[in-house]
Amino acid sequence: MKPLPGNGSHGKVHLTDEQIISDLLPQKFGARGFIWIAILLVFCLVGVFAYYRQLRYGLIVTSMRDYASWGIYISNFVFFVAISLVGSLITAVLRLSGVHWATPLTRIAEIIAVAAITFAAIIIIVDMGRPERFYNLFIYGRLQSPIIWDVTVITTYFFISLLLLYIPLMPDLKIMLNGHEKKGIYKLYSFLGSFWKGTHLQFRISKKAVNILCIAIVPVAFSIHTVTSWLFATTYRPGWDSTNFGAYFISGAFLVGSGAVCVAMYIFRRYYKLENYITQEHFDKMGKIVVMLGCLYLYFNVNEYLIPAFKMKKSEEGFLNGLFVGEFAPVFWSAIFGGMIIPMIVLLFKRGRQPLPMFICGIMIVIGAWFKRYLIVTPTLLHPFLPMHNVPASYKHYFPSWEEWAIAFGSLSGALLVITIFAMIFPIIPIQETLVEQHEKELHEKAHH
Repeated sequence: MKPLPGNGSHGKVHLTDEQIISDLLPQKFGARGFIWIAILLVFCLVGVFAYYRQLRYGLIVTSMRDYASWGIYISNFVFFVAISLVGSLITAVLRLSGVHWATPLTRIAEIIAVAAITFAAIIIIVDMGRPERFYNLFIYGRLQSPIIWDVTVITTYFFISLLLLYIPLMPDLKIMLNGHEKKGIYKLYSFLGSFWKGTHLQFRISKKAVNILCIAIVPVAFSIHTVTSWLFATTYRPGWDSTNFGAYFISGAFLVGSGAVCVAMYIFRRYYKLENYITQEHFDKMGKIVVMLGCLYLYFNVNEYLIPAFKMKKSEEGFLNGLFVGEFAPVFWSAIFGGMIIPMIVLLFKRGRQPLPMFICGIMIVIGAWFKRYLIVTPTLLHPFLPMHNVPASYKHYFPSWEEWAIAFGSLSGALLVITIFAMIFPIIPIQETLVEQHEKELHEKAHH
């Protein structure tokens, strides 16, 4: 369907209910979609095979040793936890602020959050040398340990995010069932939306439930990133001994989550022909949000690195030199400029907030954020307070083995596969909320005329 004259991506389009439903229903995947799924499945299967080798032969197949005991797995964990914050940013913060333009982005944000937090939990189990002992965490868990706090808030955040994804989906399930026989995929719709009748009372209860969940998820989201930062900050190591870590993690999580949404916005808009729903206005406003969050994260980066560099304590010297001018310098400066400063400069200009530049900037932010998490973990572990003496050369350096890379890419592919399959089965933009907003706009315009 083409935009009406004078509207399109720069204005408000007046659409009928039938047009909205037709546009937003799940669309059939073409050949490119199935090729994309096949590629993701291959990466996932290679990752499963690599994990099988790790289970069979032990953590010796990785490059982790006595010093670099946390490697790419924990980097992936922190990355997934960070990107999951986008659910609370788009769904909760903007909804509670009365921002209605973000409605087409809420489900995109929530599915990213659910997929990310799911694989954050999986990658922690992968990092364990003996995953069958995971139950000991629940049997012998101690409140003095930040690890038990992390497990608690991750579990809570997962279920709240899942509810925020599911409750607004129920009216859409009813719409998708209308006029269709209950066979195949529609049996799934019928099962998930079996008790939704669409009564006024149900709408009122669901709206109240979503508002309560939005209020609840904000402190939980802040807790999950703060507690994750405490896992590092409570470990006495150069680079981690910081009271700035909680705010540093949260600001970075907001930035990478927003970057991921920008990437998803562009892809779904282009391949699902959603120009009337994800408009230029959405890219413009998301671009401004990204710039604001980038400035916030840059501020905490300055705090995190400039003050220790100014003091240059002996214990911090090797760590900071490694980041600024040493072996990690190319990755560090690429992450700072490529994943933060350059996208911010581009998005300061209106032309930079067009869909394609936003897409490119979003990819730069996400990639830069992943490497930033790698730099949080590895350089610190390789620069302990007590110098390394009489240890094998492999203990002094860390570069992931192919098994680690395979598992890392497999987990990233798994998260993308969850998002892709969801987009195949369910509407990626809320249908019922879009219909309600369209009716409210029409009533508002009639009242003014």
